[in-house]
Amino acid sequence: MEATRKYIAEFLGTFWLVFAGCGSALLAAGFLTDDKVHLGIGFAGVSLAFGLTVVSMAYAIGHISGAHLNPAVTLGAFMAGRIHVKDVVPYFIAQFLGGVVAAFLLFFICSGAPGYVTSTFAGVCNGYGDVPGSPGKYSMIAAFTAEAVFTFMFLMVILGSTDWRASAGFAGLAIGLCLTLIHLGLIPVTNCSVNPARSLGPAVVAMVNGEAWPMQQVWLFFAAPAAGAALAGVVYRSIFHVPNPDA
Repeated sequence: MEATRKYIAEFLGTFWLVFAGCGSALLAAGFLTDDKVHLGIGFAGVSLAFGLTVVSMAYAIGHISGAHLNPAVTLGAFMAGRIHVKDVVPYFIAQFLGGVVAAFLLFFICSGAPGYVTSTFAGVCNGYGDVPGSPGKYSMIAAFTAEAVFTFMFLMVILGSTDWRASAGFAGLAIGLCLTLIHLGLIPVTNCSVNPARSLGPAVVAMVNGEAWPMQQVWLFFAAPAAGAALAGVVYRSIFHVPNPDA
């Protein structure tokens, strides 16, 4: 029963991250209806929204599942010795399901607006090169490097702020603010992923609605965050880990 609670928590947490984070981009950042551009909260607002989803879930479910909300975080935690191997795949499944369900619900809401352009949803997907999900049209190599490095640093913050030596009660704020910072730098490059579940959900919805490129490029947003997260787990465990004498 305890394991089931953790997996449900990860589903709900990842659902909230994708629903509220991507929802802020789709519903509030600026969109097109009837050939009219609606301005909104912009990159900074979307960055803050993603950070707030993590802060809110860190305090809501952190004591239940650790509030990973991200397969890359689960992988990094496993490499650092913070999660048992038996939980890794169930966490992955819960997170991917949460992201996909959130994306479909967002599309349902967005499509209820008069004159909503279906292809607009693809703008919240992650991409590189000459696609809508690549605002700066950065190359594949540049996108991979950016996603891997930002994910590496994200995991270093997560592992450090949740270390037994860290100040109690502040991990959620540190992690949420870090994700906000990451989005500020990475949205112009790839629309910011650092999270395979965040990337897969919108890509699946876009594919169902006839946009092929998000699913064709989603491999990068699995591989780059995984590489960065795994390396961070190894580095933290090798260099910074100190056993908890009370454990």
